[in-house]
Amino acid sequence: MATATTYGARDHARAQEGTRAEAMPVVPASTWPAPPCEAGHLVWAETVAGGGYTHRVLARGTELRLTDLSGDACAHLLLYAADRPWERLNVADTVKVQWNAYLGEGQLLLSDQGRVLASLTADTSGRHDALCGTSTLVRNTRRYGDGAPQSASPAGRELFKLAAAKNGLGPRDLPPSLSFFQGVSIRDDGSLDFTGSAGPGGSVTLRAEQDVTVLIANVPHPVDPRPAYTSTALEVLAWRSAATKPGDPLWEATPEGRRAFLNTVEFLAARGLA
Repeated sequence: MATATTYGARDHARAQEGTRAEAMPVVPASTWPAPPCEAGHLVWAETVAGGGYTHRVLARGTELRLTDLSGDACAHLLLYAADRPWERLNVADTVKVQWNAYLGEGQLLLSDQGRVLASLTADTSGRHDALCGTSTLVRNTRRYGDGAPQSASPAGRELFKLAAAKNGLGPRDLPPSLSFFQGVSIRDDGSLDFTGSAGPGGSVTLRAEQDVTVLIANVPHPVDPRPAYTSTALEVLAWRSAATKPGDPLWEATPEGRRAFLNTVEFLAARGLA
């Protein structure tokens, strides 16, 4: 189809309607070809290419499942309270309040206000990291020759800047992030041991315990020792569900978690939101 004229370019563009690429959001999400069997109404369905990013505001109670489709995704995650972004994921508090530096099923993702932003309700990967954050422009330029967002080796922080800007946030609003699907552990001497991926198909499911803004950058882990920029597709699915309630095993699992849930519900109740 000729595109030398405005009419030709318009017709060419319109002819692409309904085409699905390997990595793209599906709109509406309800048309996703294989929704999870436990899902209610899908509200987000997207495949994020390696070196790509995405973002979305999710309502309280929404379930969010991330899947490493081919075994080399690394989902770097930031969370913000949707209507007050100064309350945001605090990785240090997430680790120290729960006495655990290793992410897994049953862990809570906490803000610096002692409240739960999201809970980790399922994990089939077990290879995650709460210690190293994401990659930077300087580091990627040194390792791969470039780290700009439009390059072949974009840095996670540069992609987070783009995602943040689309939600009214700036570089100063980017705290340290969590990483899913590429693991790191600590050796006895205190050095980092990159444990890598658990293989294709690993997934984690998060439950939003408040209305949250989600930022995701799918880029190689900053301590991945492989010389090539290695990052494959990430599947993102979200569906309507319900927030954690008293009596749920997740709520009652630890005194620290129970207090964080109580802090969250009390705050939301005072605003008429719980």
